[in-house]
Amino acid sequence: MADRNETLGEIVAVSDEEARVAIRRDRLLAALTLIAGIGLVVGLPFALKSGAEFFLPTTISLVIAIALVPVLEWLERNRVPSPLAALICVLLFLIAANIALAAIIVPATEFFRLLPERLDRIQSNLQPLLDLYSSLEKYVNRTIRHLASGPVPKQTSAAVAPPSSILELAATSAPTAIVQVVFGVLVVYFFLSHWTRMRRETISNRASFGGAMATARVIQNVVDDVSAYLGTITAINLTLGGIIAFALWMLGMPYPLMWGGIAALLNYVPYFGPIVAALLLAIGGLMTFTDVWIALAPAAIMVGCHLVEANVFTPLIVGHRLTINPVLILISLSFWGWVWGTAGAVLAVPLLIILQTVARAAGKPDIAGFLFEHGTLTQQHRGGSRVSQEISPGAVDTPGGVA
Repeated sequence: MADRNETLGEIVAVSDEEARVAIRRDRLLAALTLIAGIGLVVGLPFALKSGAEFFLPTTISLVIAIALVPVLEWLERNRVPSPLAALICVLLFLIAANIALAAIIVPATEFFRLLPERLDRIQSNLQPLLDLYSSLEKYVNRTIRHLASGPVPKQTSAAVAPPSSILELAATSAPTAIVQVVFGVLVVYFFLSHWTRMRRETISNRASFGGAMATARVIQNVVDDVSAYLGTITAINLTLGGIIAFALWMLGMPYPLMWGGIAALLNYVPYFGPIVAALLLAIGGLMTFTDVWIALAPAAIMVGCHLVEANVFTPLIVGHRLTINPVLILISLSFWGWVWGTAGAVLAVPLLIILQTVARAAGKPDIAGFLFEHGTLTQQHRGGSRVSQEISPGAVDTPGGVA
């Protein structure tokens, strides 16, 4: 009997030691995973920024391809082969993009080339405001002269003449732009042409039926949310641009379609885009009209139309399905704008929708639970003494705590 008890004691001791080793191993792996995740989060933005020539066109192409998936699926349901359906989608997108860019860039180049000649008109329109701040300018100049200890040498810089036409602008940036455009078009085409097969293989390769269903649900939600957002916002922005163009045409503003296109394009950037569009319209109005109140009317039209669109029509049309926390939108705008500039700001909301959809399906890591519930930090108990929560060998999780 004594030998049997000794054997049982040795078995329990070995089990306790194996439990301690397993706990240490799990904690070590969890800590390494957390450290690697932090390193990835810290280093990824700088990698994306430094590799923008590759990552930016790739991301733009993937977002466009995801938005075009419903059109591709509709063509495939009508018995159009996948390669031909993908080619049709790409051609339709390229035609629409070229029409939009031609309607905006060509008139904008001609219009803003007149900016140096219209500076006198802008200055005369702003003369009351300039007179109001003339005394402040004199005071600032006197302060600067008193603070300056000596003459500041003027730095000479070589003047760079701006491109005089859209062809010259395209010629100066042709190598990089053409390569990126061709690369992006190819990514969109091959993504769409292999979409059905990739989705089927991704779902069928899951080990369980539940995993396959979850994967299919995530893929469908990403496609539905991104395409619904981009399609709805595009329709709203085109309507907004058309209304603004009509109002500017009635006002006598030159190139009303160009200004409507600029307003529609910048409205893809939440919060900041309409402000920039209003500022550009104010500059255009000051360049065109001699009366300062009429000159500021285009900017007022833009602000009024945007307020009605953002507070009435967009919530009514989009509804609660694609409602996003404004704080997350601002964070996404700041992050992607810092990484990729204006293009990143345009992509901020679609990328946020994709990340939210994937995170909602995959689940969020419980970092707080890892840090505060499993003995990794010291806890303050009611008695006032600070003790470290340790998981004893053979501890069992119960509904009331750790037994």
